[in-house]
Amino acid sequence: MNQHSEPNGHFSRRHLLKLFGVGGVGAAVGYSRFVKPQPAVWQPDTIALPWRLEKPSRVTVIGGGLAGLACAYELSQRGFQVTLLERAPQLGGKIAGWPIEVNGAPLQMEHGFHGFFPQYYNLNYLVNELDCDANFVALNSYAVAYKNGYAVEVFRPSHSAFPWNIVDLAVASDNRWRWGLNLTRPAHWGVFREITGFDPVQSYQRLDHLSVLEWVGNDFPQGLFDLYFLPFAKSSLNAPDTLSAGELMQFFHFYFFGNPEGLAFRGTRQDMRRSLVEPIAASIRANGGTVRTGVTVTGLHWQGGKIAGLAVQAAGQVSAAPFWVETNPVLPSGFYGAGDAVYQTKDKEALCLTCPHQGCTVQVQSNGSYRCPCHGAEFTAQGEVVKGPATRNLSKFTIIAQSPERLQLVAQQATNEGLERIESDYYVLATDVPGAQQIIRLSQGETHPEVVGQIEGLSVADPFAVARFWFDRDFSWQYSDFTSLSGYRLTDSITLYHRIQDDYIAWAEATGGSVVELHAYCYKEKEFPNQEALLTTFEQELYEVVPTLKGATILHRELVNQKNFSGFPPHSYDQRPTSATAVANLFLAGDWVKMPFPCALMERAVSSGFLAANEIINQEGIQRRPLYSVHPRGVLAT
Repeated sequence: MNQHSEPNGHFSRRHLLKLFGVGGVGAAVGYSRFVKPQPAVWQPDTIALPWRLEKPSRVTVIGGGLAGLACAYELSQRGFQVTLLERAPQLGGKIAGWPIEVNGAPLQMEHGFHGFFPQYYNLNYLVNELDCDANFVALNSYAVAYKNGYAVEVFRPSHSAFPWNIVDLAVASDNRWRWGLNLTRPAHWGVFREITGFDPVQSYQRLDHLSVLEWVGNDFPQGLFDLYFLPFAKSSLNAPDTLSAGELMQFFHFYFFGNPEGLAFRGTRQDMRRSLVEPIAASIRANGGTVRTGVTVTGLHWQGGKIAGLAVQAAGQVSAAPFWVETNPVLPSGFYGAGDAVYQTKDKEALCLTCPHQGCTVQVQSNGSYRCPCHGAEFTAQGEVVKGPATRNLSKFTIIAQSPERLQLVAQQATNEGLERIESDYYVLATDVPGAQQIIRLSQGETHPEVVGQIEGLSVADPFAVARFWFDRDFSWQYSDFTSLSGYRLTDSITLYHRIQDDYIAWAEATGGSVVELHAYCYKEKEFPNQEALLTTFEQELYEVVPTLKGATILHRELVNQKNFSGFPPHSYDQRPTSATAVANLFLAGDWVKMPFPCALMERAVSSGFLAANEIINQEGIQRRPLYSVHPRGVLAT
């Protein structure tokens, strides 16, 4: 830490002046107690340009998550002929929703609760443009509850920028005397400078080579780590031992030190599919765009240094595209993959262990058969279904290549029916990291080594899991309806769905029950090697958090468990690709793209989609969409 401190631990006069707001008129006004700083605008066009295209131009967007939806939305508004392709049966990616049935009652499941923070400027502007603001409900406080040793922290709406937002936090916090921050100590002053002085270039230069755990290992204030750094680092969906310290500084600047909006947020009145995904898709279609789900990219054709076209297979067909599955040292020999995409090899074939009912991973029994830990479906050793609620057999694949690191598979029932070629003027790759890498590996022709290398070099974070429980009774709860949890082996948050979303409120009123969701943002597979261990631990920890539920009856449960969140490990920043690539007609969108301004999670995905759209718009000579962010540099940035 000493390398980031002033010589001999002394405060420089310049830093003290900046800290107390006398570094200039702009600082005095922009960071005052009474005037909320306005969002920063990223690269506004300085001259008035046409808003819509004058000639037709075709764009294919691959990936129907938030990034792809935002990109397709913006381009369709501007007169582009947009085709949006999504491999899954439903749009939304990590905010997708799908129907389930709970004791005869139809409900919607999703990938977990998402909070819409007020500094999600670009996402919130999109919501306003879609005129779907009524689909959201305010959660007026946000709590972090600790298993041991600390009082609950409660965050509320605020319009004070740094340093006043930190002053307000200290006044409101019952843990204020336990932060452990002593600015007379050089190492602590270095910590304070880093978290309050984020710079989009220099912070990464100083810290990207360190993991968060490495950075905090040298005389770091223990209270700050326990109270804020640990729970909020994990809420980035990256574990502290694998998350770049530079990336965490960006995250803290966006949510805390550069954020004048506070930490209270909104949730959706219904699932994310109805509240946000469907309104975006409806707008794309209304502007002439084509939206296709269940479509698999089977080839990426390169010619003359550009993308010449895509080979795709229509919905309803078993894809003939081969794909790679990574080895997993945590799993027993003969098993590959992670989360809800695990494969077991048997001679020259592989059995997919994803239950066809709701996507849980079936577990091998002592007699070689399989059982789903979520809803009890059973299968023979050959993968044939013998007991519901599943109605289809486990899928089988042929092994076509194998290496110590990965396995290449192709579906045994693959067909070439429904194959077609799509040609466009521009292409936007907006999938998650595994999807982007899979499509790049299907390249045909002379590829661009730099672009291919950047995408292949992307990382995936530790797996995440979401467990939702339906109980036959309600319970008292003193914290916010979404509360972060810290200090538990697995559980990182709890959400009371029966107090937020309308369908679940109605279900609870009709039954007298409750619906509770637990999140594990980035668990270690070595500790929880299968989904049965996840469900067992979630249930045990839920009874620690809400003891009165221990005598209740679980009526139903759902599990979402995937390993596809973007990873931000040390040494990854320099090689991370931007929205524009070295290929003239290929653009990238997703929360894994290097961003030019601070943002995170859903806001990062949406902003990256708009950035990719702006790159195409700029090439066509029309007006770019204004993009907004918190101020990109901290008040103590040098």
